[in-house]
Amino acid sequence: MATIVAVLALVSALTVSASAQQRPLVTEDPETVSEGQVLVEAGFDYQYDIEFPVSGLTGDLLRVPLIGTSIGVGSRTEIQIDGGLYNHLSITERAPAPPSESLDVTGDSTSSMQDLLVGAKIRLVTEGASSPGFGVRFATKLPLASNESGLGLDTTDFYTSLLVAKTVRSARIVVNFGLGILADPTVGDSQNNVLTYGVSFARAMTNATEVVGEINGRADLSGDDPPPGTESRSVFRIGARHTRGTVRVDGAIFFGITRFDPTFGLAAGLTYVFNAFQVP
Repeated sequence: MATIVAVLALVSALTVSASAQQRPLVTEDPETVSEGQVLVEAGFDYQYDIEFPVSGLTGDLLRVPLIGTSIGVGSRTEIQIDGGLYNHLSITERAPAPPSESLDVTGDSTSSMQDLLVGAKIRLVTEGASSPGFGVRFATKLPLASNESGLGLDTTDFYTSLLVAKTVRSARIVVNFGLGILADPTVGDSQNNVLTYGVSFARAMTNATEVVGEINGRADLSGDDPPPGTESRSVFRIGARHTRGTVRVDGAIFFGITRFDPTFGLAAGLTYVFNAFQVP
């Protein structure tokens, strides 16, 4: 009984104080970083055989470091900033693509920064003993990745999602669904709307270790051939997390489901939470 109580306490503590993107998962928990706390996460991933339909490039992608910051600005609200400094693609294939003439890629590799994602998450309803917690998230993708490198789209996108979560004994289930408004990278006055979704679980194995998994992606709603760069995407991910004090390390493997996703990939990183300021 004492072990079960300890595991539940750990799951609750991690959810409240270190949710953000809760590496290595992407599906967002409705719980927010505590007021006055800052959560910093850093890591990398390697994606094998990923396709970039706008530039026509295919290859193996290394992203390092991936950096995320979540700031608790209130008892129910956090601000999120996520991005990366270096993306490097080892090119294995080139194919004709609409704006491929704008590429400035002459060798067998290309690199660029990663786009910046700026968002806010609001916890609407706190989870109860028999009821789930609810939240909403709004985010905007800013185009920092170079389209001349073949890795960026040079577009600004907007996302909004409803977040739902419930802890049942030592397992936590999180569900996201929402809308993505994606600009057409080939036509300046056009866009494509997609359904975004995610379902994740976290199962506590000990008082410090969890097994986690998810399926997360987006579904094209147009019914026709979507603009390149806005097509359906989906990834299955499974991994583990280990917490010691205020630091959590994680690792995962993932598998793409659509033809544009990586065949498989690896990810690892760490998360650190600290008290940064007091809100008046």
